[in-house]
Amino acid sequence: MHSYWNNRFSNGMVWGEKPSCTVNMAKEVFLNNQAKTILVPGAGYGRNTKVLSPTFEVDAIEISKNAIAIALEEDKLTKFTEGSIFDMPFSNKKYDGIYCYNLLQLFRLKERRLLIGKCIDQLTENGILFFTCFSNEDKSFGDGLEVEKNTFEYKPGKVAHFFSEEDLIHHFDTTEILETGSIDETLDYLDNTVRTYKLRYIICKKRLCI
Repeated sequence: MHSYWNNRFSNGMVWGEKPSCTVNMAKEVFLNNQAKTILVPGAGYGRNTKVLSPTFEVDAIEISKNAIAIALEEDKLTKFTEGSIFDMPFSNKKYDGIYCYNLLQLFRLKERRLLIGKCIDQLTENGILFFTCFSNEDKSFGDGLEVEKNTFEYKPGKVAHFFSEEDLIHHFDTTEILETGSIDETLDYLDNTVRTYKLRYIICKKRLCI
C-alpha cells in the first residue's frame, strides 16, 4: 500500500489542484457545530485540507511521503503526519470534526470497520464525522472480480467497495446519523482526462454513552 501511493504521487497532483466540492460542504457542517479541531485521514497532497486549515486547526494523516512533500507547499497551515491510518491515533488529541474523502472504499469490510472505529475514537464528545465514498450508482460498479459483496478487485491487490445508501448507513450504525446524500464529483486528471464520479456522503455524530 505504501509503495503504491508513493509511486502514484511521484507524478504530482494526480487529481489536479481543485478541491472537492464536498470539503466546502464539510466546512459548513463543522462551522455550524462550532468545531475548532479537524482531522483529515488519507489527506493526499493537501488539495482538500487547504480549504479547512485557514479556519480550523487541522491535522492530517498521509501514507505517502511524496504526497506530503507536495502538501507542505500547497497547505502550510495543516500539520501533516506520515503514517498509516490504521496506526491512528498518533497522539492523545481529540477532534471536533473528521473529514474523510474517498478513503473508505479502498478496503475490505474488516478494514472499513476498523477505520470507522478509529475515527470515532478520536472524536470529542460532540464530534462530527463527514465521510465520502463511491456510490453503487457509479459507472465503475461491477468492474473486476467481486471479492466481497459490492467490493471488486479492479487490478491485482487493489479493491474498491461501492456503497448503497443502506450499506453506508449500516457501516455507521454505532453513530447518530444526521444526513446522507449523493453527489457528482468531476476530477481533472494530470493526463488532461476528465472523469465524473457518483459519490455518497454521510454526516454523523458520535453517540454518547449513557
